[in-house]
This record gives sequence, C-alpha cells and structure tokens, in this order.
Amino acid sequence: MNSRITIKMILQLVFVAFCSLPILAQNGNLTGTITDESGISVPGANVVISELKKGAISDFDGNFSLVDIPAGSYTVNISYLGYSDVDRQVTIEENKTVSVSIFITPKTMELDGVEVLGYGLGSQSRALNTQKNNMNITNVVSTDQIGKFPDANIGDAVKRIPGITMQVDQGEARNIIVRGLSPQLNSVTLNGSRIPSAEGDNRNVQMDLIPSDMIQTIEVNKAVTPDMDADAMGGSVNLITRTAPRGFRVSATAGSGINFITDKPIWNGSVLVGDRTENGKFGWMVSATMNDNDFGSDNIEAEWTDEFEYNTGVQDEEGEDILEEVDVNPYPNVFENRTYLVQRVRRSFAANMDYRINANHNIYLKSMYNWRDDRENRFRLEHEILDGEDISVDDFTITNGYPSRFPVEVKRQSKGGVNSSRNQNRRLEDQRMQNYSLGGDHLFGKLKFNWMGSYAKASEERLDERYAEFESEYSINNGTDAEFPIFTPVNAEDTAPANFEYSDISNENQYTEEEDINFFANFELPADFFGKGEGSVKFGARGRFKSKIRNNDYFEFDFEDEFSTMDLVPVTDITDKNFLAGSQYQAGLFASEDWLGNLNLSPSLGEDKPEEYASGNFDVQEDVLAAYAMFNQNLSDKLSLLAGVRIENTSLSSKGKRVNFIEEDEDAGIEEGIEIEDVEANNSYTNLLPGVHFKFDATDNTVLRFAWTNTLARPNYVDLIPREEFVNEDDEIYLGNPDLEPTTSMNFDLMAEHYFSNVGILSGGLFYKNINDFIYTYQFETTSNEFGSGTEGYEVYQPLNGDNASVFGAEVSLQRQLDFLPGFLRNMSVYLNYTYLTSSADGIRNEDGDERDDLDLPNTAPNMFNGSIGYADKKFSARLSANFSDAYIDEIGGNAFEDRYYDQQFFLDFNASYAITDNLRIYADLNNITNQPLRYYQGVSGRTMQAEYYSLRGTLGIKYDLFKK
Repeated sequence: MNSRITIKMILQLVFVAFCSLPILAQNGNLTGTITDESGISVPGANVVISELKKGAISDFDGNFSLVDIPAGSYTVNISYLGYSDVDRQVTIEENKTVSVSIFITPKTMELDGVEVLGYGLGSQSRALNTQKNNMNITNVVSTDQIGKFPDANIGDAVKRIPGITMQVDQGEARNIIVRGLSPQLNSVTLNGSRIPSAEGDNRNVQMDLIPSDMIQTIEVNKAVTPDMDADAMGGSVNLITRTAPRGFRVSATAGSGINFITDKPIWNGSVLVGDRTENGKFGWMVSATMNDNDFGSDNIEAEWTDEFEYNTGVQDEEGEDILEEVDVNPYPNVFENRTYLVQRVRRSFAANMDYRINANHNIYLKSMYNWRDDRENRFRLEHEILDGEDISVDDFTITNGYPSRFPVEVKRQSKGGVNSSRNQNRRLEDQRMQNYSLGGDHLFGKLKFNWMGSYAKASEERLDERYAEFESEYSINNGTDAEFPIFTPVNAEDTAPANFEYSDISNENQYTEEEDINFFANFELPADFFGKGEGSVKFGARGRFKSKIRNNDYFEFDFEDEFSTMDLVPVTDITDKNFLAGSQYQAGLFASEDWLGNLNLSPSLGEDKPEEYASGNFDVQEDVLAAYAMFNQNLSDKLSLLAGVRIENTSLSSKGKRVNFIEEDEDAGIEEGIEIEDVEANNSYTNLLPGVHFKFDATDNTVLRFAWTNTLARPNYVDLIPREEFVNEDDEIYLGNPDLEPTTSMNFDLMAEHYFSNVGILSGGLFYKNINDFIYTYQFETTSNEFGSGTEGYEVYQPLNGDNASVFGAEVSLQRQLDFLPGFLRNMSVYLNYTYLTSSADGIRNEDGDERDDLDLPNTAPNMFNGSIGYADKKFSARLSANFSDAYIDEIGGNAFEDRYYDQQFFLDFNASYAITDNLRIYADLNNITNQPLRYYQGVSGRTMQAEYYSLRGTLGIKYDLFKK
C-alpha cells in the first residue's frame, strides 16, 4: 500500500465531506472572551445557551465560539468551578457574529465582612475547570498553582502530576517518564508546536531547559485524540505560555540563595509586562527570566563483575601464558570518585501577541527563546583492575570468595575548557531552544477554521572540551560494603603525583542541532448525527518536517616530553572532608583546570582521532504527514462520544559514517589503520490509528471517562543509521539497526473524577497498554576480532525490536481545601496522588541469545507518590511537599547480573510566602531537604553503580504583581 496515496485518499474524502456540508446559513454566531477579576484569561469555562442546548468551552486564551444560532435574544450562562455563575443577555442577528467580553468573580469575594477563605485558588480553579471540561483524559496544572511549590524549571513542576516521574541530571528534573514509558516515547509541545531535542542520540526533550516562570499551564494528555500527534505512547505534554491580559499587568521577581554543597550563591530574577489596547483588539505580553546557579555534585561510581582472571605463570606449548578464570562473589572491578563543579546560567525570553481583526478573525504570534550555559569542571579518580595476563598469583588476595586485594590501573583525569571569557577554564555546554508560532482562528459562516505554522530549533554546542589524564599502577585494598564500595591504596605513598605518568590530553568539539518546521490546519462544523443534541465534525491535516545533525571532532596531543609526570604540572587538591558520599573518599590531587585551560591545543598541533567520533556523526531528515477525521456528539444530556481516525506517514533518510578497523597484514603489505565509509539508510512506514472517547457527566461535578486509543513511538535517529561506533577507551562498540520497526501501543483508560465546589478534585482510574515492537538494546561480548583488530572482548550494543510488552496501572488523586475543619485549620489544604504500575516484556534476549522472562518493561516505576500539605490565608502561605518514585530497571544488560536500575528517590521541599501588600510578597524556598542522591545499582539494590549527591538549596526573594483592568 502506497502510504502517500492513502493519505491523499483520506484528504479527498475529508474534502468531499467538507463540500457536502453547508457552510453559510441564515443563522448567526457568538464569540467571546472570559477573564477573571484581574483581567487574566479564564480557560475551561462552560458557556451554555440552555434553550438551544448549545454549549462551548473556553480555550486557554479564554476565547469561545458558538455557531449556527437562530436569530433572537438569549441568555448565555457561564459557569466555572469556584466562581459565581454569570448570565449575559445577547441578541443574535442573521449572518452576523456577536462578540462579548465577560468577567467572572470568585464566590469568596462576595462574602463582604466575612473572612475570605480559599486564598490563591484562582489558578487551581483554571486548571481543574479545563480538566473537567476536556473530552479526553488529561491532567491540567497551572504554573501559578505550581508556584506554590519551589520548582525553578518546568521539569520539577511536571513531576508533581499523577503518573509522572522524572530522571534527574545535576539535581534537576530533566527527562520525563509518563505512566512508566521512557522519555523518548512521550511528546512535548509548546503551544501545540513540537519542541525539538538537542540530545545527540535520542528524542528526549530537556525539561530543565525551560523555566517554570515562562509557562502558564501544563496540560498532560494521557489519552490523545485524533487531532493530536500520535507519537505519545505515555502521554503528550503541552506547555502553554502566558497570554496577553485584558488590561495592563506587570510582574517582577528577584531572589537569591545558596547551594549548601558549594556555599556559592544563587541569583534569579524575572519580569513580565503585558497590556491590551483600549478597543481590545491588540494584546501583547513580553517576559524574561534569568537564573544563575553555582553548584556541584559529589559522586561515586562502580562497575561490578563476578569473574576473576589471573596469570598462572605456566605457559602452553606455543609459549603463551595460561590464564585461570575463577568465579568469585561480585566485586567492583572499576571504581571512580568524581567531583563536579557546575555553574548553570538559564535565560529565557518570550513575546506573545494577538490581534482581533473582527469578531470572526483572530491571529496570534507566540515566541520563546531559551538559552542555558553549563560550565563544568570534573575531577575523576578511576581505579580499574588490570587485565588477567598482568596479574600473577602473588598479586591478589581472595578472602571468603571475595577479591580483597589486587593491582589496578589508576587514572587521574581533569575535565575543563579553554581559558576564555565564555568558557572560564570550564567545559561549556551551550544549549538553546527557540520556537516561533504564527496562527489564526477564523469563522466562515458556521465553519470554524484554525491553523498554525511554526519553526523550532534546539542546539547543543560544546567547544574546546578538554581532558588531561595521568596514570599509575599500584595495589589496593577492596572494601566489602557493596552500597558504598571503596578502593584504598595498600601503600599511601603510591598516590604521590610523581608516581603518575602522562597518559593523554585531548580537545574535542561537539555540536548537535535539530530543526522542526510544523504546519497544521483544522476545520470544524456543527453536526447532529443521531438527533440527540449538539455535536460537531472535525478534520484536518498536519505536516512536520524535521532535520537533525550531529558533528563532533576529537584531537589528541602529545605533551609527554614536557609533562612526563603529574608533579611537573600545577595541581589542585580536590579532597573534601565533607564529601557527601562519605568522608572516607579522598579524591587527592589533580592537574589544575587553570593549567589545562591555558594549554595551546590548536588542531594543527594534535592528532585527529576520527575513530573516536566519526561514526557518531549523522545527518537525518524525517518527514511526517498526517490527516485525521473525527466527530464529537452528545448522545444524551449526560453522555458524550468522540470518535475518529488518524493516519500518519513517516519517511526518514539518514547519512552517517561507518568506521572499519584494518588489521595489519605484513604478508599483504597492509598496515594497521582505519577506514571511514559513508553510509545511508532510508525507512518509511504508515500507521492507521483509530480512537474512541466516552465522557459521562454523572452529576454536575462527577465525570466518568473511557478511552480506547492507538499510539506509536518512532525509533531514535541514531539507532536507524547502519553505523559502527567504537569507544576504545571503554572497550565498547555501538551498532545501528536500519531495520527497526516503530513501537505501537493499544491503550485503554478508565477514569472517574469528582470535583469539589470549593475547588478540588478526587479522582481514580485504571489504564492498560498493549505494546508491540518495543525497542531495547541488545548486549553481547565479542569472542574474536570480528569487528577489527583488537576488538576481542569488546561489549557490543545494538538496538533491537522486542516482541510484546504490557503496562497495567492505577492512579488516584486528591486535591482539597480542608474548609470543614474549625478555626484557622480550615485554611489548610492537601495535594495527594499515587500511581501503581506493573509491566511485562517479551522477546528480550540475553548475551547468549536466550529469551529472558525476568524483566519488566524498562522505566516502569512500580510506585509513584506526590503529597503536600499547605496553609494559606490572606497574608501567609506555606507548603511542605514530597515526591517519591520507586526503583525501576533503566538499562537491560547482557544478563540479569548486568542490568542497571534507577533507584527509588524521595524528595522533600518546603516553601513559604508572606504578602506585605496586595501586590508585594516575599518568599522563601528550601529544596532537597532529604539530600536525595541520584543512584543506580547493578542487579540488586545493595550494589551501587552510581551515587551522586547534591545537598540542599535555599532561596529567598520578593515578588511584585500589579493588575489593572
């Protein structure tokens, strides 16, 4: 079946259906905007003309439209959870569109002379009303509401939502896992436009790149509808920027704090200004934020094995040493101390504007530019057991089956950057993400038409990233604590700088860029297919055109004559008695970052090492064309149905490099070397994705939902290239797989929600995902030089399709103000949610090729919990917040012993604020009270692979907010 012909046929059918429906009529239309007492847009409001059984829901900009209304006078009712109902009289004329502006006020504001309860519930009301009135299963959170939590970036804010956990990088939430599915299996959009990824080898969107101050609302669609992108197996996260107010608004925040790990300051500030012309046609808002955070982390890492090989001292008939391999209790054969010093400067700028041409036509422009600099020094002390041929029977001791003493190769590596005003002797990771969207909403008779075109780009540049390494050999004593492994030298004098010889100095440049061009067009007409009331038919098309490149290089330099040993270079002592992993870890002396930054590492003085980078460079083009048709129909006063189908065609072409190692052959006159070969690959596929959603309004405030949806996930670009990447330093080979199939999932969701009149929710639901062709990394060890000279014993990693997997889960959530309690306790509130997951995966093979039956689907955390208890009155508010996610398998190894797990994590945060005036507040935040480390373990929970600590972070600041209608 030709995929493009299929899409063409569907578009033709849509066009015929469109032409067969009358667009122009003698009736009129009603459009409007709903705002609150501060002039802020109100999304999710229910707008109804009861006598006609016609209704609409206001969008995220507070706009609504009702079409095909018979001429006459009507009462329009606007209802909103936590706000007083509003009735507005309107008169509709034939062939005209009437436009109205409506203001709503909180119920609590009517209680003149009575203590005002529910302070600050406006933002929560916006979120819950939107969630309540959505047709599909969503979680909606206002970042004004999230502002009650001490979250600096949008990733930390998202982790408060049910069913979501985050993977941490340098103490901040970066990669989002929705309902147990990996970050690359979820989509992230900004105002409906896809956010590109600057990650070099996957589709992950860096959520820590976007400050929470720049976002108005977070919408997590857990059951997508046919008019949404289908590559959202776990869910689709839509970040919605702040829109222009109905009147003048200015807001500013300034604060400072301290990172307890470095005792260095935090600086942050933001400003937001917006207004609208007197005639209400043109609105604008600009905002900017900056955060300067000088912090770090204390880290230990280990690799574990249960084999020990040594030289028997006996030779075979050919004069080769005979090696003996013995099974031992698991022990770390590689151990590292790492100290990171990081300065993270995050800047963000946004400008949004809209222009209402008339009651029927509105256009908008939305833009955002995020720019983050990460300056980093890393000091790594690595111990690795020597190869078996280098160990004699006298060199080691095995006590009770555990290697307790053996010789190791020791490396002291300093990581930094060039001495410049930008790098400052540190590795500089320059990440940028920009998004520009132009769109419009239009009414042609009773036809609703909206469109948007966008351009987005993400990039990551790391120029002049430098490493200096010195190495030695000595014997160590191996500690027996698996949770906190440690190697200590048998003779302390072996650690002297003079004993460390020059190994190598390198300089590399890395650049990754992804560009997205998006366009969509949607058409909607009123329809009543079953004669049961209001409904609509909606159809449209979308194109997404993505290009991604990665271009790295790597040069090595020979300074052995000048710096033969480490005592000949300036050194810095990284030992810290307060090292968070434990004072027993003594890092010692390293080559100074200032010395490294001032070296002349011009490429002309070094040796190009293409085997280190060439096969990782690529150029990928991915085009996605989609069309859909769906209808939304009220089957009764309480039951609604949304059903439709989406078809997506994906075409992908890639260019990359294959690096072949050439083995020396003296007889043939062939010298050892490498050969770089250009490779290309193409792939295309089409997916037909039906979906059905039911919504049953059991009462005005109780909603039941059911959804059957079909979604997909495309393979990572780098996995599709027929490449061979050699990481000789780590004895690893990474292979591509151009024959990978996309992963597909059939999803079932059932959800019940009850909304409290005092602005809260109690919800619970079940979900099930049946997944086909999931992708995992197959790992095996080479037994010969099949990939080139010297590659015997290398670990090989290649992505493969598994067979089937399933995920079953349940989630419950409660948000509630405790206004039933006496006295000041009625100002307390709780926020609780819990998610349970269980999963299975078939078709995963171990290093011997045998299928494994002991695995969950990677990244499915069995238990996730969020909880907070807060207090808020007219002046003071405070909240203590907890976030827990269970341990889960993160990376599948060659066997169960080698599997890597992401350990459970529990974060505890506190924040408080006090209103000096109606417009001026002071605030204080304290993050990571539990000093929660990022921890991985190998096979069993007590066997640490990595433990990275960040300590506490505290901030104090002031916020000014002025609204003028």
